[in-house]
Amino acid sequence: MSVLVLLETTDNQIKKSSLEALAFAKHVAGNLGGKVSAVLAGNPSNLSEAALFGADLILQISDPRFSQADARAFAESLLQAAGETQSKTVVLAKSALTDSFAALLAAMWKAGAATNVVSLPDFSNGFVVKRSIFTGKAFEFVKLTAERKVISIKKNAAEAVPNAGAGEIKAFSPQVSAKAFALQTISTEKATGEVLLPDAEIVVSGGRGLKGPENWNLITDMAKVLGAATGCSKPVSDLHWRPHHEHVGQTGIKVSPNLYFAIGISGAIQHVAGISSSKVIVAINKDPEAPIFKVANYGIVGDAFSVVPQLTEALKNI
Repeated sequence: MSVLVLLETTDNQIKKSSLEALAFAKHVAGNLGGKVSAVLAGNPSNLSEAALFGADLILQISDPRFSQADARAFAESLLQAAGETQSKTVVLAKSALTDSFAALLAAMWKAGAATNVVSLPDFSNGFVVKRSIFTGKAFEFVKLTAERKVISIKKNAAEAVPNAGAGEIKAFSPQVSAKAFALQTISTEKATGEVLLPDAEIVVSGGRGLKGPENWNLITDMAKVLGAATGCSKPVSDLHWRPHHEHVGQTGIKVSPNLYFAIGISGAIQHVAGISSSKVIVAINKDPEAPIFKVANYGIVGDAFSVVPQLTEALKNI
């Protein structure tokens, strides 16, 4: 029996979230007694990392049509790959792509499904996973009893550490239905920036406390020192101080970095919903009663225009 993982790529590299999915699958396979297989479309430059992080078998799709990220095509392909590898569990890293077909795959495969899983499963009483619900305000423990399982994990649900598998690479040409590629991509507009929010390990976000777009260098300077992505609250994007693709929150981008800085952000519930999966939250606000301090791991009560430049200078010396 095998555990099957979909490996996604960006900029011709296997995504870190997919390597975390491999680590998750390796843990499952280790407890159930099996191997880890992976499906990958394309030929990323870091293909060797799939084996390094746990894949025993890599099914490589060369069909260029898969670059269009058609949900049904991937669902049908994973269904065939599961049969070929005798897999009973499929692990997906949560993304725009996997969100589009996880439920479809589970229905086609007649499998139990759990999404937004935030940690490794507990095998002490069956197969129990912990998942985030109500936009991160609560957690639910789900016991998966179906023989077949589809699991979608959030970022940082497992630590991507080397745990080498056999790494056999095999060409895979799934036979998908004619309607699988019905979707046609006309054009793609990709958000630009040194570090993109969904993949960032560190995020530096600003709110209306920055008083205007002319002061945003406080955020970008600090982010540059940390190698971080920049984000903002909804009011900031609504005021057009920053582009909408930087909006972090319930109706924007939900992030799960290791470290999140909230600078001049009051902490409205919609924003908190988008950052609740962050491992560590640091808040900087001159209002000691700001709601953001209730969810922050560390807080600095002070004027951002004074605190942030000092903090940025200190970080340069680390």
